[in-house]
Amino acid sequence: MFTRILRGQERLIFLTIVIALHVVVAIGASQHLLNFKQKDKTPDQEVEVFFIKAELPKMLAPAPDSSMSHQEAAPAKTQTEKPLATMAAPSAPSSNEWAFAAKYTNKNSKGYRHSWGQQVRSMMGTAVEGPDQGEVRFRIEISPNGTLTQLDTLWSTSALAEKLARQAIENMPTLPPTPTGKPLIFEKTISFSPFASDDKPTYKDDCLPDTPTFNNPFAWDGKSEHVRTSPPPAKPKLDAQAMEECLRKLPKDSIEAEMARDQRLMDQWGSSKTGR
Repeated sequence: MFTRILRGQERLIFLTIVIALHVVVAIGASQHLLNFKQKDKTPDQEVEVFFIKAELPKMLAPAPDSSMSHQEAAPAKTQTEKPLATMAAPSAPSSNEWAFAAKYTNKNSKGYRHSWGQQVRSMMGTAVEGPDQGEVRFRIEISPNGTLTQLDTLWSTSALAEKLARQAIENMPTLPPTPTGKPLIFEKTISFSPFASDDKPTYKDDCLPDTPTFNNPFAWDGKSEHVRTSPPPAKPKLDAQAMEECLRKLPKDSIEAEMARDQRLMDQWGSSKTGR
């Protein structure tokens, strides 16, 4: 009986030990399995950020000082200043040109008037582009012996041009007598500009009568009696013999004079080829 009790206790102790061992093995296996799964787990990938640094091209002008404020920084010049245009004074009329001008009577002594303007411009010096450039128009009266009798300014676009022109007129050399032996009265525009010059005139049409000027027949000053005026009669043409003799005396026009005449017509009336 006692032996059976001992055997029963031994079996109970054995079972307890076996169960304890199973529990220990189960706990160890579960921990090992947990560690194995954690190692097999794919770790989170680290995201690497790359910054690309690009250098801007350097400007031609030096960068302003960082200590200066935005308003105080001076803007850099991107282009050079354009040089001003200039035109040297033309040469004075030669002795041969003055000799021709002193004898040419057509068109109110055209040659004398042109030589007079060229003489004045040659003494005014170089014209420079800018606010001092411009034109001045005079009304001139020259006595038969070639001396200046009267000089009036009709209009002017440059005070310097008028000043230089008057100084040149005061210091002009002795001029030849007028071609007709009578006082010569005319108007003349002096250009003091690097973009304009007093071109040579043409003489091929000087034997033709002047085109009659237009006068408004209905013009009225509002005070005097209103009377309709008649246009002045056209000058008669020369007869065949006088025309032949006049044409024989005409000088031969130069190429420069023809080009200047064509340019004046294009500036006055425009050209369909240029779209003006």
